[in-house]
Amino acid sequence: MNAQKLSKRLEAVASFVPTGAVVADIGSDHAYLPCYLIHHEIINKAVAGEVVKGPYESAVRQVKSEGLDKQISVRLADGLKAIEEQDKVDTITIAGMGGPLIVSILEKDPQALKHVTRLILQPNIHAKTIRQWALKNGWAILDEVILEEDGKIYEILVLQKGVMTLTEAEILLGKFLIAERSKVFIEKWSREIENWKRVLASIQDAEQTSEIVAKRGELLHLIGLVEEVLNNENR
Repeated sequence: MNAQKLSKRLEAVASFVPTGAVVADIGSDHAYLPCYLIHHEIINKAVAGEVVKGPYESAVRQVKSEGLDKQISVRLADGLKAIEEQDKVDTITIAGMGGPLIVSILEKDPQALKHVTRLILQPNIHAKTIRQWALKNGWAILDEVILEEDGKIYEILVLQKGVMTLTEAEILLGKFLIAERSKVFIEKWSREIENWKRVLASIQDAEQTSEIVAKRGELLHLIGLVEEVLNNENR
């Protein structure tokens, strides 16, 4: 992967960036995504934010080597603190972190979202937490993608300001992903059911404390919820 050729998941993230957007890529690592977006004339201005010194320095070197230091501002900052009012950022990308970490970044500096109209978020795990955050904070899901790369399954959520309603199943699995029922989606949740059933089997003979009983109930509920979606082909 480099600034000319992104990974499959980052290419998918890039596909949702509106033409002419001002992007802040948070946790930018080598700044490949903003460099790619400018090289492909999708955008002409971006902020690359990094909280860790090593990746920040890598991003600075990358942007300079690509000749894009006048168009991309690389900043060493914690989360959305990389964004300044005068940047006029309208699109934020955050990729390659867990869902809870992404949510904590969004919650820590909510004022940075004041002028933002699109969030493109790629959690490695626990996409559910992002959907829960969106419901509570006035964001609606515009689109969702699930894909597999190098044996790992990733979800991408595209949010815009608005109101939405989601069922319990849609919060867990994704409304758009349920509707599409792709091969990768079925594979991911079939694996999850197998994992839950293994945990159930492992606690079957354990002392039935209140915690064990509660865990068993939770797992049975999740298995039922997901199996209903997977078995309902007309959904």
